[in-house]
Amino acid sequence: MEPLTRVGVYQGSGLEGDRYKGRSTSRRQVTLIQAEHLPVIASCSGHDSVAPEALRRNLVVSGINLLALKGKWFRVGEVLLEYTGPCDPCSKMESLLGPGGYNAMRGHGGITARVLEEGEIAVGDALWREPFAV
Repeated sequence: MEPLTRVGVYQGSGLEGDRYKGRSTSRRQVTLIQAEHLPVIASCSGHDSVAPEALRRNLVVSGINLLALKGKWFRVGEVLLEYTGPCDPCSKMESLLGPGGYNAMRGHGGITARVLEEGEIAVGDALWREPFAV
């Protein structure tokens, strides 16, 4: 994982350069996590802090409960995304965070989304919900 200040986001594949880019039918083309959960994950896994890139999520956002986007379309920068589900932790969290890493992430893993409209996302772009539901 490499932090970027700007990235292109594409239908059917997600973020430009993402090694694990989704397939066109994938519900996991983009992953998002709340910045507010990072200290909780760190505490639950016995760390002083956790770098966002260590958690293998594409975007870090703040000021919004991502689970409130269930069943919604939303924008980040120019990109229109569709909430597709929670981003449950995988077994790699044990090796990345140490013993208990998987459980530290449970309920704090963020969400997955599918790209509906392509564009660019930059650090500081707002996340806002479309005024209609899926």
